[in-house]
Amino acid sequence: MKVVLQRVLSGKVIVAGEVVGEIGQGIVVLVGFEKGDINSYIDKMADKIINLRIFEDATGKMNLSLKDVNGALLIVPNFTLAADCRKGRRPSFQSSEDPEKAEEMFKKFVEKCKEFGVEVQTGIFGADMKVHIVNDGPVTFILNSRDFS
Repeated sequence: MKVVLQRVLSGKVIVAGEVVGEIGQGIVVLVGFEKGDINSYIDKMADKIINLRIFEDATGKMNLSLKDVNGALLIVPNFTLAADCRKGRRPSFQSSEDPEKAEEMFKKFVEKCKEFGVEVQTGIFGADMKVHIVNDGPVTFILNSRDFS
């Protein structure tokens, strides 16, 4: 499970000309699943994202979490995060999880994040999405669940 997260002032996802998910201050999470990912990765990743102290406190230090600032999550499925670009010029997606299983894991991840009591909006799995982000900082992190196991 690979994640790119960005601290944002706002974010939204548009599918076929319609806004399907939109947040103000919070985190936009691009998430991709790989073969071999397990449910415990979902739990650990959700906890890490919700509690990661990436928002500034009164002194300007990154010392506050999403919950501390009453922020929201915009979770966007992104299978290309599992691409292998080491060889050649065309990405290989052999390590990407099968679409049916990846969609199931995406739904579990969304539900797990909701359990933390934060607002959660999403993109649509498998859709052609236009993602609009007003990055705050910019502050961007790349997380791999296998680093937590």
